[in-house]
Amino acid sequence: MDKTVNQKAWFLVLPVFAIVAFSAILPLMTVVNYSMQDTFGNNQFFWNGVGWFKELLDPSTDLGERFFASLWRNLAFSGIILAIEVPLGIVVALAMPRHGWQVAACLVTMALPLLIPWNVVGTIWQIFGRPDIGLMGYALNSIGINYNYVSNEFDAWATVIVMDVWHWTSLVALLCYAGLKSIPDAYYQAAQIDGASRWAVFSAIQLPKMHRVLLIAVLLRFMDSFMIYTEPFVVTGGGPGNSTTFVSIELVKIALGQFDLGKAAALSIVYNLIIIIVCWVFYTVMTHAGADRENNPGSA
Repeated sequence: MDKTVNQKAWFLVLPVFAIVAFSAILPLMTVVNYSMQDTFGNNQFFWNGVGWFKELLDPSTDLGERFFASLWRNLAFSGIILAIEVPLGIVVALAMPRHGWQVAACLVTMALPLLIPWNVVGTIWQIFGRPDIGLMGYALNSIGINYNYVSNEFDAWATVIVMDVWHWTSLVALLCYAGLKSIPDAYYQAAQIDGASRWAVFSAIQLPKMHRVLLIAVLLRFMDSFMIYTEPFVVTGGGPGNSTTFVSIELVKIALGQFDLGKAAALSIVYNLIIIIVCWVFYTVMTHAGADRENNPGSA
């Protein structure tokens, strides 16, 4: 007996497609249009083809040199952030209580940093790290550590990294905690009967079961860290020098500081493509690794 498929429900989705087209596709096409042209002001544009893209991808040019320098800073920052926040989030999730009123207290406490707007986070750490009135800056200098994130590149990087870890580790911890809560008690009972060690329970039960939430956490944290702008801009302004000038900050400098709309549009398109490609690689590799682990549980 053939089933009749009703396709009328798609009409309910059409308003969503219209809103997405208006809010995403049209601005994207505008950026593509700008990336192919040059302007000298007065709303006069001149065709430039792929010239901006060639200059952007050529490290010998000023634009290419600035782009690749900021790109390596971004990749280094994202790598450091993932290397710190993912293991730290797992540790925090494992330490959180599973029952009682402490669960609600921990969840609310962990969620508090996520509720603070990005510009406020930057302002908090800008004041917190000042050597004259900031608690952290004053304390570090009082114990003999010459700390000044305005003039020292290492201090600036350390401040931005610690700030991001404080702000976003809670997200990883909450995702991991949700994954841990979804594990049936039967797994732990079987491990207890077998006399499994704490490490064996973690490596054979908890970590594999957290695979999917870890995938989400890694993807979210990579995208957020790779597109970071507000926090380092408020704290360091991209300095000292260009030491914390990431791609997003470089893009704003070109678009608003220099008003080179063509260069900025080309940079934004390449920037977007890099994020999409790297996220796709992350997703593919981790999905295949999870599938292999599920198909061969004895290898975990």
